[in-house]
Amino acid sequence: MKSYKIALYTGYCLVLMLLASCKLGKEYVRPDMKLPELNRENTAEADTVSFADMPWWEVYGDTILQGLIRKTLDQNKDMLTAQAKIKELAALKRVDLSKLFPQIDGKLYADKDAENYGGNHYKSSPELTGKFLLSWEVDLWGNQRWGLEKSKAQLLGAMDNRQALQVSLVAQMAQSYFELVALDHRLKIVRQTLRAREEGVRLAKIRFEGGLTSETSYQQAQVELARTATLVPDLERSISEKENEIALLTGNFPYQIPRVELEQIASQWADKEIPMGLSSALLERRPDIRAAEKTLMAANAEVGVAFTNLFPKLTLTAQYGLESGELQDFFRSPAHFLSANLLAPIFAMGRNRAQLKAKKAAYEQQVYQYEKQVIIAFKEVRNALIGFNKSKEVFASRKKLEDAAYSNNKLANLQYLNGYISYLDVLDAQRGYFDAQLSMSDAVLGKQLALVQLYKALGGGWTN
Repeated sequence: MKSYKIALYTGYCLVLMLLASCKLGKEYVRPDMKLPELNRENTAEADTVSFADMPWWEVYGDTILQGLIRKTLDQNKDMLTAQAKIKELAALKRVDLSKLFPQIDGKLYADKDAENYGGNHYKSSPELTGKFLLSWEVDLWGNQRWGLEKSKAQLLGAMDNRQALQVSLVAQMAQSYFELVALDHRLKIVRQTLRAREEGVRLAKIRFEGGLTSETSYQQAQVELARTATLVPDLERSISEKENEIALLTGNFPYQIPRVELEQIASQWADKEIPMGLSSALLERRPDIRAAEKTLMAANAEVGVAFTNLFPKLTLTAQYGLESGELQDFFRSPAHFLSANLLAPIFAMGRNRAQLKAKKAAYEQQVYQYEKQVIIAFKEVRNALIGFNKSKEVFASRKKLEDAAYSNNKLANLQYLNGYISYLDVLDAQRGYFDAQLSMSDAVLGKQLALVQLYKALGGGWTN
């Protein structure tokens, strides 16, 4: 008889496990989008290799910049926050996983109830209880498994968000560093021009006092000197602010940032074509797109939870232990309790179906957001690619302008010393050369920033 009961209970468990394997609801399928070519002008390029597949330390060869990026990835407060968020969601996923299994609790209880009605009928009712309590909500329709799937998607999404943050931080640090170096170079140009302006004032004064020129030329030289001097404080302020910005990225208080000269920044991709790779690979390389897809997967799992809430829930409860009113009989007083509870939704004014419709609408919103993120990614890649190609043309044209302005300035100074032209012509030539130098500095910075934006747009910078 005992063997029969054991076999019967085992059969019940097998049936329940079979029922628990049922999972109702629609499995997630990635939205089908017709993806354009990344580089329409060079569609014959390698299909699998991408610029973004290179690690960031190979793209940015400056060792000082590499050190700043590493410090940023290790100490940036946003990065540390993202890592803590991953820990939180990993723990919450473990909570949802535990819901699939029976829960066992222990209970120790002692009680003494005494009463004495009328003063002559004292009655003591002690109770000692020690039990194991088992409860299990059988996942008949996949409700809890949908909840676990949602937790997994949220955890993976947090990991993708951390990787997207890394891509952004690498780009931010590279951009800020290049901007700082460019500001140094602009300040260097301004100080060189100041020295030239001071020499011009000295020569204009000598020629004025010698009666060779009017006082107007001398005053104009002083105006140009003062105008150039006004640029120095603004540049020094901008340099300090940029240093503070970089220190914040590294998670530190403001400090002096080491850097190289602008001329030392190597542009190893200046004359090379950038391989784009397959358009579909962009969906896997860009962590922000993957994070958007994980949000979509979590929304789909919420639809599954809402759908399975329409069906009955089965909860099993069991208790086994010892229970006695006397301590000496405690270990000889076994007690057990078994129960099954089937809770089926019957009438709730359409609440469950309304919740299902709401979750479906929320999923639809996330589909549109995912598709929007993909479109944004391709727009950013196209813009970055155009910007990178045009930056090389801008650099070449401004290089010609700087060379021409240098020659014109040199000739104007020579002609002025020989009395062929007025000082106004010299000032025009000096202003032209000064502007060309600043424009050339901006062109060098533009090339570097275009490289940064292209690398970021392709999803590069998060591979460790």
